[in-house]
Amino acid sequence: MKRRESLSIVDFLFDNKIVTQEIADEIEEEHLEIGDDIGSILLKRNIVNSDTLTLLLIEAVKNGIITLNGIYKNFSLDMDKFIEKFAQSRNCDYVDLYSVDVNYTIGAKAGYEKISKLHILPYKEDDLNIYIAAKDPFDMGLQDALHRIFRNKLIKVAIANPDQIEKHLHNIEVSESVKDLISEIRQEFTASTGADNEESSGILKLIELILKTAIISEASDIHVEPTETNCIIRARIDGMLKEIFVFDKDIYPPLGSRIKLLANLDIAEKRKPQDGRFSATVMDKHYDFRMSTLPIMTGESIVMRILDKSKVMIKLEELGMHPENFKKFRKAMDAPYGVIFVTGPTGSGKSTTLYAGMNAIKSVKRKMITVEDPVEYQMSLLQQVQVNNKANLTFATALKSILRQDPDIIMIGEVRDKETLKIAIEASLTGHLVLSTLHTNDAVSAVTRIIDMGVEAYLVSGALVAIQAQRLIRKVCPHCKVKIILPEDMLKDIKSFLPETYQFYKAKGCDKCMQTGYSGRDMVSEVLVVDDNIQSMIARGISKEEILKYALENGFVTMFEDAAVRAASGKTTIEEVYRVAKG
Repeated sequence: MKRRESLSIVDFLFDNKIVTQEIADEIEEEHLEIGDDIGSILLKRNIVNSDTLTLLLIEAVKNGIITLNGIYKNFSLDMDKFIEKFAQSRNCDYVDLYSVDVNYTIGAKAGYEKISKLHILPYKEDDLNIYIAAKDPFDMGLQDALHRIFRNKLIKVAIANPDQIEKHLHNIEVSESVKDLISEIRQEFTASTGADNEESSGILKLIELILKTAIISEASDIHVEPTETNCIIRARIDGMLKEIFVFDKDIYPPLGSRIKLLANLDIAEKRKPQDGRFSATVMDKHYDFRMSTLPIMTGESIVMRILDKSKVMIKLEELGMHPENFKKFRKAMDAPYGVIFVTGPTGSGKSTTLYAGMNAIKSVKRKMITVEDPVEYQMSLLQQVQVNNKANLTFATALKSILRQDPDIIMIGEVRDKETLKIAIEASLTGHLVLSTLHTNDAVSAVTRIIDMGVEAYLVSGALVAIQAQRLIRKVCPHCKVKIILPEDMLKDIKSFLPETYQFYKAKGCDKCMQTGYSGRDMVSEVLVVDDNIQSMIARGISKEEILKYALENGFVTMFEDAAVRAASGKTTIEEVYRVAKG
């Protein structure tokens, strides 16, 4: 039986006196019994660091010990970094396919089946050359196969990350699956006048397909973007944009015009931004879409926000909060008066948290009024006011009127200025519970931000009940996640709050997660409860560092700690922790 390719690396290490025979046997045994890849075992045992491992593997490929394909299959590495270093060592071209505008027409003409069998991606061409991305440009049979497919031009081959190649091939495959529909649109487009074309059944089918694909993928937004060579459809899935369709540029004009018609926008106006809304029934369910257009150099960028009522009716306990933080926040919601702030950047789920909070405490015995810009979801037992700047109905003017409506609880979509903040603070001090959002990086920073906006410290200290800072962190896909060992320098940052047993994973990518390596999102948060001591500290102008120190001594769980514990329990990756929660 042929010896496993990954195990030949152990022999290579022994031959080069990097490990003893005894250690080599232990590594081999651990690999066969536990299933950890050789690279992870070497890093865990501190035999090599990640840079040395990269150099060793490059040397092993040069010496024929292992193939590039063997490394892709058997080693958990920073593959982009490895491939770039490998390309430098072999004097071959390297291409990052995420940083170039891939011309999908070339691959489509060559035929998806042919290029997918070779695991190559033609990504651009000029008068003389076709540029090909390959996972192994040194494959002996590759050049002959390429010359058979691309007969009339010189071929320039560059090495690229196999995952990137597969993701782009997937885009071509998806485009091939709708080629009959694209052909129908082209026929209608050429056979009809511009006016008739807006009623093209092919375009309507394509729009329905785009909406359906995005909704199945649980996307929050759909982006329709013309480039120099393509019309790209991207969806924001779990907070990150992902290409779901790529069409030729000629599909964009009828597609863009028909989407604008749906939202009752002026299709002739392409020089200034426009905003609109439309509704559609997709898979027997009703959705609203908020739409925005923006003129760009290559046409108009169109973005559609998907509004799904069922998503906002989520219960507070289902938001995935840390148990300690949930207890603190839920208790704060029962306060008879005061201000509760939810903070975080755009797209961190602040509005969802506020809606879930309001849902938890709404009652026929309480009058609850919201002022929002815009009102995205309508809820029972809430009286919702939409900001209208043209009618001078701002957050501040709406709040003044709301206070004369005898409310018990007021929700303000966002505190944007001193006037709104001052009215909110005063309302809380006169017996109302006020909920709102702010843009700050963490909970403690919100205190100084409020004071910096011009409200006296003694008023702030008396009004604040709690501040929750939050982010949304992507969950690693359970179907393709891969065990890893963290480097010691990274582990020391989080060791103090890790459980006794833990296991970290990295994202890989599979069909179930659309090759992203992630599926769904969780909220990570921190909740600062403003007790008597913190009230006193705010009133006396104590620094935020001192407030944080006191909070940590009294059970404050930081967002970074919340996120790191999730990574240690295999729910997310350490890369996500540092991307999202390390301020």
